[in-house]
Amino acid sequence: MGKLGHNAKTQTVRAIILGVDPGTLVTGYGVLSCATNGSFSLLEAGTIKNSSDQAMALRLKRIFEGLQALIAQYHPVQFALESAFYGKNAQSALKLGQARGVCLLAASLNGLPTGEYSPREVKLAVVGTGGASKQQVQYMVKSILHLDKSPMVLDASDAIAVALCHFHRSGSSKRPSSSWKAFVAQHPERLLP
Repeated sequence: MGKLGHNAKTQTVRAIILGVDPGTLVTGYGVLSCATNGSFSLLEAGTIKNSSDQAMALRLKRIFEGLQALIAQYHPVQFALESAFYGKNAQSALKLGQARGVCLLAASLNGLPTGEYSPREVKLAVVGTGGASKQQVQYMVKSILHLDKSPMVLDASDAIAVALCHFHRSGSSKRPSSSWKAFVAQHPERLLP
């Protein structure tokens, strides 16, 4: 896990979204801070990597623990996940389903509202075309967030794109807080000392 440079503008945080691109070998993640003025900043992006010679149970445990650590560190109020896409072979689909299940469990155990988006929907939201390449998604993520450099791994770019898609599709910039806990997290300046 590693931090990337982000937009230095200081704004009141409206929401923190954890976006995830699941996979049993590489799970990408992106933690996106969304300000009240509609601007974004990237808090962290990276991957949770597993070895192909590890047992599936250990891979799933590592994904779950990695997401739990990110949730504990950044306290997101929303969780966005790339849904399974069709056309893969049955074995790949089963593995992806297991990774997605672990991701959904991490979100659910932390009470995070979750949005799921198809790869085509994510590409359409970020690039403007559902048939965009991973490199095009990476370029647009860099542009939208005004990053000095692109996330090194395409899985991390994809996860950030999922978070951006969630923000736009869910109306996060306009929706009131979903709970008192979320309101307090989004508006600490309104609490009395």
